[in-house]
Amino acid sequence: MVNERPPAPNNRLEEARAAAEAARARKLDVSGGLYLLGFLQNDGDAMKQQVAFNMGKAGVEDVFLANEASTAAYSGQFGKAREFSRRAISSAKRAEENETAATYEANAALYESLSGNAAEARQHAASAIKLSMGREVQYQVALAYALIGDLARAEACTDDLDKGFPQDTIVRFNYLPILRGQIALGRNNFPKAIEFLQAATSYELGAYAQLYPAYVRGEAYLAKHQGTKAAAEFQKILDHRGIVGNDLIGVLAHLQIGRTYLLQDDTDKAKAAYQDFLTLWKDADPDTPILKQAKAEYAKLQ
Repeated sequence: MVNERPPAPNNRLEEARAAAEAARARKLDVSGGLYLLGFLQNDGDAMKQQVAFNMGKAGVEDVFLANEASTAAYSGQFGKAREFSRRAISSAKRAEENETAATYEANAALYESLSGNAAEARQHAASAIKLSMGREVQYQVALAYALIGDLARAEACTDDLDKGFPQDTIVRFNYLPILRGQIALGRNNFPKAIEFLQAATSYELGAYAQLYPAYVRGEAYLAKHQGTKAAAEFQKILDHRGIVGNDLIGVLAHLQIGRTYLLQDDTDKAKAAYQDFLTLWKDADPDTPILKQAKAEYAKLQ
């Protein structure tokens, strides 16, 4: 989810809703929180209500369009996500908010890279950097490049981030460990990836890390054929939906857990995890690379 609004308290949804209603009674705008609550409670009507309420509001509608893009990507509907993203970016640019537009470009680059849509990820990454060299933009662009295997660009962006924000706590204890871990993973240096990610352990449940350290660490353990440790990392993501929100790793964790069970020769649990993922992506774009991989792996279990 785009980080213009803080996430709801982790899994304490009724408390979050009560707090939102109390804030709304004081005439405060809690649309972002109510949208996230709708997502977490699978209440599509509530989400649509918040989007409709905020359309046409300068400096606000782009946030909800960007969140709709992330929600569509969460469901594997990347064609729909691209249209929402295009509208969000255009809206931000009309408001002369180029930094915000760059953030939306970078966010799109990240979810496209996670899905295996490398060409689209590169396009969004390049557009983002042209608009801004802000902290969040550089981080998401670097991570997108690392995920699609463009390690030279990923490392260059990571070095720029390091040099540009030498005293920034979020950069040093969230972004740099994630990036360096993913780059090491891309170079098949799995122990080094885990070592880099150690610095983020105390921060990974925060709003900025959003459990990406756990996701990358899980991939590293998976690559090392340590299924039990990998499963524990991906389970963190499933156990903390209030933190992850509608970020794509929230649904990909189901697939990754299926892969960990394969390593443990637990076919029944592997099948169940793959089925969970494929159910969540039942309306996904069929040509999405990671979906094709998942279907091929699941077919071998039959």
